[in-house]
Amino acid sequence: MASVWIVFASEHHSTRQIAARISDRLVEQGHAVEVHELPAGPLSPPPDAVVVGSAVHDGAWLPAAETFVQARAELLGSRPVWMFSVGMTAALPGPLRLLAARAEQPRIARLVGLVRPREHRRFSGVIRRGHLDRKGAMLFRLLGCRYGDYRDWAEIDAWAAGIGRELDGRADRTEHPGLA
Repeated sequence: MASVWIVFASEHHSTRQIAARISDRLVEQGHAVEVHELPAGPLSPPPDAVVVGSAVHDGAWLPAAETFVQARAELLGSRPVWMFSVGMTAALPGPLRLLAARAEQPRIARLVGLVRPREHRRFSGVIRRGHLDRKGAMLFRLLGCRYGDYRDWAEIDAWAAGIGRELDGRADRTEHPGLA
């Protein structure tokens, strides 16, 4: 059994719900999980592994998640880490969705490069009219986007199950320094 922290930044609760779902799946597999919304105070005792996620706004993680990764990059790099981003790719019409799915967001890519996680996964979240300002809502509609809940729970469950299986092979590693 591995000890796992799931740390995340969420603005409209979609990322929080994804983090909770990942936690549920890891607990079902017998792992000890703590879930922390960022910004969080010092986190201890040190975990065996970390899952870090954030909502994506304007091509970047939320500031609390960026700060967490930048401040703890060296320590995060010393243990198994998985990262996930939650955006609105699935809300885009066909050709734009394909383009967005292939696009690399430079600020997020820098964070991934700092930590070198086992995997960085991109999920679609929930987009509602109230999530966008007037200008954003106009652009959203002009692009042919649609509001809705685009989370693929089966994909999220499968990803979490894969993390759990990988942790099963790493649970007996030596203790790492803390992330406080």
